[in-house]
Amino acid sequence: MEALLKKEMGLSRVKRSGHSGGGCISQGQSYDTDCGCYYVKCNHKAEARKMFEGEMASLEAILQTGTIRAPKPVKVIDQPSGGAMLVMEHLDMRSLNRQSARLGEQLADLHLHNQRLREKLEKESGIVGKGPGQTDVGYVDKFGFHVATCCGFIPLVNEWQEDWVMFYTRQRIQHQMDLMEKTYGDREARELWAQVQVTVPQLFSGVVVVPSLLHGDLWGGNVAELDTGPVIFDPASFYGHSEFELAIAGMFGGFGSSFYSAYHSKIPKTPGSDKRLKFYQLFHYLNHWNHFGGGYRGSSLSTMRSLLK
Repeated sequence: MEALLKKEMGLSRVKRSGHSGGGCISQGQSYDTDCGCYYVKCNHKAEARKMFEGEMASLEAILQTGTIRAPKPVKVIDQPSGGAMLVMEHLDMRSLNRQSARLGEQLADLHLHNQRLREKLEKESGIVGKGPGQTDVGYVDKFGFHVATCCGFIPLVNEWQEDWVMFYTRQRIQHQMDLMEKTYGDREARELWAQVQVTVPQLFSGVVVVPSLLHGDLWGGNVAELDTGPVIFDPASFYGHSEFELAIAGMFGGFGSSFYSAYHSKIPKTPGSDKRLKFYQLFHYLNHWNHFGGGYRGSSLSTMRSLLK
């Protein structure tokens, strides 16, 4: 590993440091070098390069907003034995604690960034651009992302769409249902989803969704803090509904009341958001089912049943 890093990054000194980590998808290790300390994520799956290229693009997009801290990505490198690795700056992160409220504020700023670009564009020209995704001033007027990103190791379908409900229904839920069908052929899930689909337009009655840049996988294990403020990492970004971000945040804990209060002070809850949150959690339960097996079947089905009540 050290020799590969020296070669690919033009380094003369590379030494493994005591910082290591990782989760159920990838493993990571920090290295001290003559150009500073880097954190390297490794994955040996065949689709690792696509996964890391999506993560790199996500981190770059988040950093470009100037709203919240994230590790600066450096390079995706193929591993000779198969798979790939993502090199990024090393940050001395610790568990989220004092910075919880600030995380809520800065996450809201991230979600509002694109809307503020639109307001600036309207103020300056009076015309909102209608290009395929991104206008000259950076405002994104569609839902999707310019590259594939992965929530876990499954690539997301990020083709640009003008309609959020169509994007989410087809490119998030239906895609997960198709993957689940290939593996499990679950008749009950298929029948429940057919019923839920009919009710989807009601969930968004009167709701205007402005595309927001999302982290995309904001559970408690993907947030931390530095002395200077909060930090988010391991993103699966795309432009979508800001409410989607809070779905997985509420599924596995790790976010206190100060986080939600600070977030909603900038982006207030709207009528029907609690039920839409369940609809957004459905994606994550299905995604976990496709990643980790039938242990998430019950949560997926019960979520669909609750949407029919």
